Parts: sequence; structure tokens; C-alpha cells
Amino acid sequence: MYQNAIAKLKGKNPKEIYEHLALEDIHRAAQILKYLWESNPTQGFISLEIDPLLCDDVAQSVDEGVRLYHSIAMPNVMIKVPATFAGYEIMNALATKGININATLVFTPSQAKECALALQEGFKKAQDSHLEHSNLLQGVISVFVSRFDRVVDEHIVQSHLCSQVGIMNAMDCYEVIEQYNVSHIRTLFASTGVKGEDLPKSYYIDKLILPHSINTAPLESIRAYQMSEDKEQKSLINISSRLAFWEDMKEKNIHRDIIAHRLLDEGLVAFKQSFEDLLKSL
Repeated sequence: MYQNAIAKLKGKNPKEIYEHLALEDIHRAAQILKYLWESNPTQGFISLEIDPLLCDDVAQSVDEGVRLYHSIAMPNVMIKVPATFAGYEIMNALATKGININATLVFTPSQAKECALALQEGFKKAQDSHLEHSNLLQGVISVFVSRFDRVVDEHIVQSHLCSQVGIMNAMDCYEVIEQYNVSHIRTLFASTGVKGEDLPKSYYIDKLILPHSINTAPLESIRAYQMSEDKEQKSLINISSRLAFWEDMKEKNIHRDIIAHRLLDEGLVAFKQSFEDLLKSL
């Protein structure tokens, strides 16, 4: 579908071609969604990520994020930044410049906390500087859910513990974010698709219907949720039960931080590889 557009860009390098196509697509999507944003400025957003090959370079990432955001020139666009040590600095700098942020690849409560702090501080600076739309700035902290279970479930014998780690961890991250009580920073539950036939397709939606949150589920999961009867808002599993769960996991030699570190590394590698493969195809 991009062949004609690519042909017209002959002579440009692969990244320039990618950016031209991506900016057109994101701008078009933002236009389609803008009516949602206009009726409720917490809704109707679309995200674009910075070149993942720059993720460890704060200055270049900030420059690219600013350039991409202003090239699209739509108020309902978020710039996506991985939740790494460099990423916290990048998202803070972009938020300070009045840019909506999607903090991604969040696997632990400590990452969630650092993202919340970076966004809260950055948005406040933008508001103090009276930047355009600074009172409407939005941030989401994307907590990845099912990837935990795909790693852990193969090591758990007791069936009643299967597919629980992702939910428990997501609730821990959600609670950390909500403790800041900032209306314009929300938890976004990502990686909520179900693999295989052991769980209902809407499992990760059903378990995480929490106030002040978003769920970016695959279409088949959304359709399954629409057809299900369980649409009631959920309450957090109490903290003592969650702590007991993690102690049980430790006894089974399953350590959240070790798995999270692995998942973050794998996520960064996947982002970079996908981007490199995309550029090679151009």
C-alpha cells in the first residue's frame, strides 16, 4: 500500500522515507481521532515512538521527539519513550516542552514510580511556563501484563497460580501510579492479548477493569469482552494478599525483578530489531 509513496521518495535514505510515511499516517490517525479529544481531552490519542536506536542518547532522543511532535502538529499525539534510566530523563525533558508522553516497556513498580515522577515534574514545568495546551497535557504509563505470565507459567505446577503474575504485578504498578493522585497521568495496561486456549480471550481486560486506567487490547479480546457478562469495575486485590503472593513466588524461585529485567532487555532488542528490519525493507 506504500509502493507509490515510496517511489515518489526515491533518493531519500530509509529513515527519511520511514519518517515521511509514519508522520503522514500518524497525522491522518490523529485527525480521525481528534473529535474524541475535542469532546474530552483525555481521549483520542495516538502514539509515535522515537527511533529506538537512539534510546540511550538523551540529547538526540529529545531533539527527535520534539521534531516529530511538531512535524505532526496535532494536540492528540503522544511521543513514546521506553522506561529506562535514559528514558526517564528523555520523557521528563519532552514533558517540560509541552509534549504528551507514552512511557512504555514498564514491568515493575519501581519503573512505574520513576515514570510518574518524570512526567509529573515535566508537566508542572510546562504549566509553569504557560506553554500552549499545557493544561491539557496527558501521560500514560504502559504496564506490560501477559508477557510475565508467558515466562512464569511454564515453571508453575499449581494451576491456580498460573496467569496470576501479570495481574498482580500490573496491580502493584497501578497502585504506585495512583498514589500520586495526578489526573493527567494514567496507567495503560499493554500486552493484554491471550495466547492459546487456556484462558478467555478477554481475561486481561476482565481482571483489570480499574478506574482511571486504559487497556490497549487486541480486537479479538475486545470483542470477547463485549460479549461477556463481566463488565463490572474491579477492586485492587489487597496489598497483604499481593505481598503473600510474591513471597510464594520467591519460595518457588521465581523473582519478579530478574524476570522484569529480562523482559525489558528483550523488549528493547525487539523494538530495535523491528525498526532495523523496517528500514532495510525501504
